[in-house]
Amino acid sequence: SGLFVVPPSPEADNVPLPVGWKCYMSAEGRKYYVNTSSKETTWERPSCWWLHYITCSLNPAPCNVHLEGGLVHSLHLMYVCLVLVIFFVIVFAFNFCLSSLLSLQINFVTFPLPHSTPEQQLLKPSEWSYCDYFWADKKDPQGTTTVSGFEVLLQKQLKGKQMQKEMAEFIRERIKIEEEYAKNLSKLSQIPLAAQEEGTLGEAWAQLKKSLADEAEVHLKFSSKLQSEVEKPLLTFRGDNFKKDMKKYDHHIADLRKQLVSRYAAVEKARKALADRQKDLEVKTQQLEIKLSNKTEEDIKKARRKSTQAGDDLMRCVDLYNQAQSKWFEEMVTTSLELERLEVERVEMIQQHLRQYTTLRRETDMFNQSTLEPVDQLLQSVDPAKDRELWVREHKTGDLRPVDMDI
Repeated sequence: SGLFVVPPSPEADNVPLPVGWKCYMSAEGRKYYVNTSSKETTWERPSCWWLHYITCSLNPAPCNVHLEGGLVHSLHLMYVCLVLVIFFVIVFAFNFCLSSLLSLQINFVTFPLPHSTPEQQLLKPSEWSYCDYFWADKKDPQGTTTVSGFEVLLQKQLKGKQMQKEMAEFIRERIKIEEEYAKNLSKLSQIPLAAQEEGTLGEAWAQLKKSLADEAEVHLKFSSKLQSEVEKPLLTFRGDNFKKDMKKYDHHIADLRKQLVSRYAAVEKARKALADRQKDLEVKTQQLEIKLSNKTEEDIKKARRKSTQAGDDLMRCVDLYNQAQSKWFEEMVTTSLELERLEVERVEMIQQHLRQYTTLRRETDMFNQSTLEPVDQLLQSVDPAKDRELWVREHKTGDLRPVDMDI
């Protein structure tokens, strides 16, 4: 079979010239054509035959084109394949650009752009909860490394443990002062100065000296209770296992982030593979325009199958990434709420034992209440929720939560 084309009618002038060809008019008024690259000249109008075919297939009457045998089927097949490839590329590019416009990736976590997600709500509104404000990463004070929001929460827990330890050390120094004071009072009460005073004055003087010994005993009891009821609880609250527990939390969340990184890399690899397959399909389709053979058609079918498979692989990788991010999201919420609970527990424990300190101090020195009243008032007003709000306001890393990656 073959292709027989009669000279194009005047309507053929509507068909665009191939790339590199220009039309000129001779002195006799006859059109001629020049290839600007090869300098080839011809009286016959060159045509991009496949574009000409498409034009004629849409409106064959003016083209006066006759096709024989199986070539009609081949040309139709080529045209359909070309349109499908162009359509698929456009759709993929549009979806990719739309996804890029609606979201961005920061350290392999997919976040929405702020202006595109006005519907995102806080998980615990008005509570300044840990679970709402530590999704983004931040640079450390030196600006050299990046710290995750979860790491900021862990550092808060470890700092709280250190503060608790330093408070216990402070109470221990207070105990030493009390013990030394009691020792000096007892020693002073035994000095025989003015021991020879007689009469009622002598009795009053002796009682004053004895009162020093009684006061020394009171201060010893105070120091003993400080040790058992304040210092020891501060030291023993959350022992050595606490740091191990924090490391477990850290490793668990870090592992989930590593999984996100690897699945993000898989998405990018699949994305590149799809682009390569689409390019290969486009090349083979162009080859079909020039070389009409069964082998080329078979190559196109294979390329189309590989492109479809690459698209499926990309969607599968994106789905796995979204599953990993969903798991990380769930664990971040659960763990941050647990850390929040632990911080409330720590603050309330310290509050309880510092109030016990003021109670013991009041019992020890009934005449010194005026110095303790401001302390008492402040301890009464200790509010873990307010403390958390102040801390979160200063240290929060971001309240925009992750979203699924879209293709």
